[in-house]
Amino acid sequence: MAEYKLLLPSMGEGVMEATIITWLFNEGDNVKEDDSVVEIATDKVDSDVPTPVSGKIVKILKQKDEVAKVGEAIAILEIEGEGTSSEEVKTETPAATPDTETLKTIEEPLQTVAASNVEFSGDLYLSPLVKSIAQQENISETELKSIKGSGLEGRITKEDILAYVANRGNQPAQQAAPVQAASAPKPAVSAPAATVPVSAGDEIIPMDRMRKIIAENMVKAKHIAPHVTSFIETDVTNVVKWRNKNKAIFEKREGEKLTFMPIFVKAIVKAIQDFPMINVSISGDNIIKKKNINIGMATALPDGNLIVPVIKNADQLSLSGLAKAINDLAYRARNKKLRPEDTQGATYTISNVGSFGNLMGTPIIPQPQVAILAIGAIVKKPAVLETADGDVIAIRNLMFMSHSYDHRVVDGSLGGMMLKHVHDYLENWDLNTEI
Repeated sequence: MAEYKLLLPSMGEGVMEATIITWLFNEGDNVKEDDSVVEIATDKVDSDVPTPVSGKIVKILKQKDEVAKVGEAIAILEIEGEGTSSEEVKTETPAATPDTETLKTIEEPLQTVAASNVEFSGDLYLSPLVKSIAQQENISETELKSIKGSGLEGRITKEDILAYVANRGNQPAQQAAPVQAASAPKPAVSAPAATVPVSAGDEIIPMDRMRKIIAENMVKAKHIAPHVTSFIETDVTNVVKWRNKNKAIFEKREGEKLTFMPIFVKAIVKAIQDFPMINVSISGDNIIKKKNINIGMATALPDGNLIVPVIKNADQLSLSGLAKAINDLAYRARNKKLRPEDTQGATYTISNVGSFGNLMGTPIIPQPQVAILAIGAIVKKPAVLETADGDVIAIRNLMFMSHSYDHRVVDGSLGGMMLKHVHDYLENWDLNTEI
């Protein structure tokens, strides 16, 4: 018999570790090739790890709630054969993009950790990548402790430390604090969270892991980006007519539902192509103009939490392709079958608040994006139409859209014009569009 080490596999760019949620088998259990043996959680998504071999689990090396690094052994299996082997972790080098090219010298510690005298105490948890970047940039432990981490349990992620490095030159050099005179102002201290009184009969519900991450990300997003929101009411009567005409045909041909979402995404993609400076991110004093158009799709989960799977390269998909991609992501999101890479790389996000019967909303911009569009409920209303014979009142399908954008780089003109273009594409939807 041989010993086989089951390693934590690569889970996409930027994901360097995962937390063990639960083991699906116990020590002594036999497993078959491709069986899911353990559930793991990253700061993006929960997923299963399958075993590539059949055998018996003789030792579990990482217990529930423990953190494992990519490439680290999490269990030992007994398999047929002789010797010791392990799952080979394969990683792909991502294609160079403007931001990865700019930060290439910072990310080189992935291959070689530069010699450095910087050391960190054991009470500060750092992933190998974050630690190597800190050493490369000579970031002290004191500086690291000042960085608010956005990862699991407040840990510093690659994005956090790269953002700190990008802004580091704008910060005054840290010096030994002089003895303060009696009249010198005291440094600001963050106010502690208010203690909420609990009355008899109140129920205390601890946040689950995902809700903690959502809460942290929402606070971070509002803290970083000054939000501005523009609104517009759109006549989507043609869109409704077109969908009613084609949904049965599409379902019969493809075996899938035709929702309004691919139409909305198609209009958003066209508007982004008209205004590419809405498809950007901010890194320090630099604006990173994204080449790809990756649309995040805010999705409510059955447990009440929220996740944002990403339609990659949405500009390269047909209407039919968008419909299939959206249906697939929505299904896998609601059934906890998303992969970590399915939630990464969004450059713009759409949120359908209309699915809950809401007319409009003021969505929060996911970092590091600079804009998000909320779609409201489609409602029949009387509206004034201009005709060759004069104005008339008719029953139309109307819908509000609200566009939140980061006022650091998106002014009212850009944010408003982009929204108006989405509006125009939907109002003038061609009833002869092929699906």
